[in-house]
Amino acid sequence: MRTRIKFCGLAREADVLAAVACGADAIGFNLARGPRRIPADRAAELARLVPPPVSVVLLFMDADPADITAAGEACRASAIQLHGQESADLADSIATRWPVIKAFAAGTTPSVIRAYPCAVALVDAPSGGGGTGHGWDYAALAGTDLGHPLMLAGGLTPSTVADAIRAARPWAVDVSSGIESSPGIKDPGKMAAFAAAVGAAG
Repeated sequence: MRTRIKFCGLAREADVLAAVACGADAIGFNLARGPRRIPADRAAELARLVPPPVSVVLLFMDADPADITAAGEACRASAIQLHGQESADLADSIATRWPVIKAFAAGTTPSVIRAYPCAVALVDAPSGGGGTGHGWDYAALAGTDLGHPLMLAGGLTPSTVADAIRAARPWAVDVSSGIESSPGIKDPGKMAAFAAAVGAAG
């Protein structure tokens, strides 16, 4: 099956349009923290530029459930991505409205990932937090039963993503800093090169 692509941390109209043109399957807006964070109303504006069937994913970290719901509705979100210490009960509640993508640090015990109620398990660099650009041993996941489709993240770039896909065979890959010219500013050339490398990996 084709590996899906999620470009995350977009904050500008030009970047959203470039991501769509490159064939991204999902576009993520960071409503949590860091240099890529944007307010919910800005995310809603950018989400209007995303045509179906491209998915809109909203990233949160230990946010108030009411804020998640309000942003999800305003942005017509396709999925909610959780990067904090969100409880299984919260994930179950969100899942009544949107599929949940839950982030786990590499090295998390597989049984913990299997037990969490999510539609997709995103495994990121051990440093956690997302958007750090730190790579890790992707092959450590080879053949591991996580109980959910795997989205691979952490240190992925146009030059590393193909090897990472061959090592871990994820359902999808997620990239933010690896397609930037500076924090929060995406590079269309790197986006295109990343998408091409994913396609070449098979």
